[in-house]
Amino acid sequence: MENHVNSADDDRTANNAVRHQYRVLSDAEKRQMVEIKDLGAAFLAKCDEVGQSREMSLARANAEQAVMWAVKHVTR
Repeated sequence: MENHVNSADDDRTANNAVRHQYRVLSDAEKRQMVEIKDLGAAFLAKCDEVGQSREMSLARANAEQAVMWAVKHVTR
């Protein structure tokens, strides 16, 4: 059984095999991270409504990457 930890929860620091140390985020940083992820999820949902194509696959992949980098900025 896999354990899941909310990304805005301080317990996220105990659930990673790659990064060995996390810092505890402020409440403002947690809100920023959640807002960025919510915006990304909304964009991906809209992409799903539009349809499937190679271009849409590229749009989705780049949106996921943009969210990843934005969250990395907030959590660094």
